[in-house]
Amino acid sequence: MKDDDVIQWRFGNTLIAEIDNNRFTVYDDVLDGRFRDRLKLDNQTVSLTITNITTEHDGDYKLKINSVRKFFILHVFEMKSLLVKEGDSVTLNSDLTEMKDDVIQWRFGNILIAEINKRADIITVYDDVLDGRFRDRLKLDNQTGSLTITSFTTEHAGDYTLEINSVRKKKFEVFIHGRMSVSVKEGSYTTLNSDLTEMKDDDVIQWRFGNTLIAEINNDRITVYDNVLDGRFRDRLKLNYKTGSLTITYTTDEHAGSYALEINSVRKKMFNVCTLGRMSVSASVSEGSYITLDSDYTEMKDVDVIQWRFGNESTLIAEINKRVDRITVYDDVLDGRFRDRLKLDKQTGSLTITDITTEHVGSYTLEVNSVRKKKFNVDIFVMSVTVKEGDSVTLNSDLTEMKDDDVIQWRFGSTLIAEINVTADRFTVYDVLDGRFRDRLKLDNQTGSLTITNITTEHAGDYKRKINFRNTEFFLTVFDEISVLEGDSVTLNSDLTEMKDDDVIQWRFGNTLIAEINKRVDRITVYDDVLDGRFRDRLKLDNQTGSLTITDITTEYAGHYKLLMRVSQRYSLKAFSVSVYDSVHCCGPTEAVIRLVLSALVGVATVILVVYEIRSRRAEQHQAQIHTSESIEI
Repeated sequence: MKDDDVIQWRFGNTLIAEIDNNRFTVYDDVLDGRFRDRLKLDNQTVSLTITNITTEHDGDYKLKINSVRKFFILHVFEMKSLLVKEGDSVTLNSDLTEMKDDVIQWRFGNILIAEINKRADIITVYDDVLDGRFRDRLKLDNQTGSLTITSFTTEHAGDYTLEINSVRKKKFEVFIHGRMSVSVKEGSYTTLNSDLTEMKDDDVIQWRFGNTLIAEINNDRITVYDNVLDGRFRDRLKLNYKTGSLTITYTTDEHAGSYALEINSVRKKMFNVCTLGRMSVSASVSEGSYITLDSDYTEMKDVDVIQWRFGNESTLIAEINKRVDRITVYDDVLDGRFRDRLKLDKQTGSLTITDITTEHVGSYTLEVNSVRKKKFNVDIFVMSVTVKEGDSVTLNSDLTEMKDDDVIQWRFGSTLIAEINVTADRFTVYDVLDGRFRDRLKLDNQTGSLTITNITTEHAGDYKRKINFRNTEFFLTVFDEISVLEGDSVTLNSDLTEMKDDDVIQWRFGNTLIAEINKRVDRITVYDDVLDGRFRDRLKLDNQTGSLTITDITTEYAGHYKLLMRVSQRYSLKAFSVSVYDSVHCCGPTEAVIRLVLSALVGVATVILVVYEIRSRRAEQHQAQIHTSESIEI
């Protein structure tokens, strides 16, 4: 570029960037700000870079250097990933309601497999290509141009491209569902199988982590690119020369994410690798409360893009794009079930879901920079049951009477503890789990309800009821009764000796959150201004154990306290019933009688002591008088 050059870049007819007299100007606020923070001008070559491309940036770009013009047409196509079960059908939608004089072409990899030419009114399916793998499996919709593939197998997994009038519009990555999820224990190894028994001489195999090439076999040459991505794969990758399978050794959470296998430039398989114990989390929460899905980040980087997805369709519900400093919550998707319920932490990217209902039960996925990092399975405790230690509790079947073909199963956690098979007229109670339920379980032979007697803290936890194919969960909490004198302090113990780095605990009074510790972000919070500030300056949390102390207690603090703990990725619940008494009204009728009797006994003892003292003194005085008389006589 010369000093007197004038350079202008336009989108359509709108000026978006220019260089004049060595002054660089980017007009990224035009057109409703669609180019904001996305344009970069090279001061040497005057090339224009557009980052974070969306379909809004699709169109005509014009470069004018002094009086010389150059034109560019930018086409942005949509990329979509689909999972399909082997043997099922899948439809790749064109998103057209009706074709005009269009020419639509569908490609698998670079191979043309189907097309519609409306101008010539010709529909053609090339199902004999690629050794006939698509034969009798392709169907084109004459109205919309959508393509359906039937009887799907691993041979049909890969990249499909839709072109409309020679312009690439959409791309689909189609994978076989159920073959690509791999869990591996941290520090161990995993092998991603190519499903080949033996490679052919002209095969080219490539393995990618995200979009980064990490290993390949080409013309008898094996190459491992283990220095990419800051060397996270160094000395950890092994390729099988015969089958092309990839082994990853000494796996850590840095290696969790999306791996793709490409054979001869066609994507064949995709694996989502999760580090066992860290990347897949099951969480349960009571209906109406909230849950925070932790990203495990203490702070996001400036280039990070975090996305949260829900369900089997991977619906995007929230994202943070640090590159453009944008936080977006898509709470109107899925019929608005998440409306006003989603909160994103700007610093860590963690997602909080409030006021949870059964509509929010399911799978949540965290993706960081387009790589799947973590998965959460969220359930609701449909029934919450609280019982005093030593009492009995009945978990109801909700049946008035069982039918002849009913089968009812009761589980504690995942362990079967009781079942009824009406057809076989069999009622069974299992003496499992070290006999903790021995002689404590009773089944109602009419309704199938389960009664647990003589409850202890060993019986607290998650119970599952299965009636035929319907499942219901109960969470049983055994509460401690605590009585404290007004003005004193009381400590509600968590029963932990020491919290670990990823533990989270929350204390509630009724349903109101009053204190919490989040070890992951090293945060201790006391919400002592809630409930009109009644707890102000009275709550103390033990940073080591999570126990809660309430000082200078009054009758305002009497009630039910709940402790929700997530310790070692497992949820548990404790409950306390706190009563406050004063020095006057301190006891019930029985205790009053006992205290009265004790007071009477103390009174009688006092009278006896007083009488004894008086008599003792009189005796001493009498003895003194005798001694005096005897002295006078001498």
